[in-house]
Amino acid sequence: MSIGHTLLGLLESGPRHGYDLKRAFDEKFGHDRPLHYGQVYSTMSRLLKNGLVEIDGIEAGDGPERKRYAITEAGVTDVRRWLATPEKPEPYLQSTLYTKVVLALLTRRDASELLDTQRSEHLRMMRMLTERKRKGDLADQLICDHALFHLEADLRWLELTAARLDRLAEAVTAR
Repeated sequence: MSIGHTLLGLLESGPRHGYDLKRAFDEKFGHDRPLHYGQVYSTMSRLLKNGLVEIDGIEAGDGPERKRYAITEAGVTDVRRWLATPEKPEPYLQSTLYTKVVLALLTRRDASELLDTQRSEHLRMMRMLTERKRKGDLADQLICDHALFHLEADLRWLELTAARLDRLAEAVTAR
């Protein structure tokens, strides 16, 4: 995810302080990985330097001055371009899980045990996400669905690999 573009998009609704941007980000996108304040301010500094935001006002407070940021026309154009650009699909051709299976076979370890353990971990995560989805709002339900679909694909791969394990062992140890 592009933090800069996300913060710019949040600014399109109106000027905000860094604290407000962090709170809005965490509420909409940061359920599992909230932003650190330092990340917000370093990103805003870079966006300011690049002309994508401007300082809309500065307020004195008990602590440091609070800057209010506003998006510029260049920032709006940048967000529009980013939203219109499709994300590159991730083919997962260099999977850690695949590497572990092949290394288990190469080192004469039990790859089927590895696959069983991984299957259990995937199912555990799917149960957690299903519960979160059940309790969540629509946005949370959609992000959980996204993760669940990826985990389901992984499970299909685990089953296929388990069914082909003998042939894979022959192929990787014959080299």
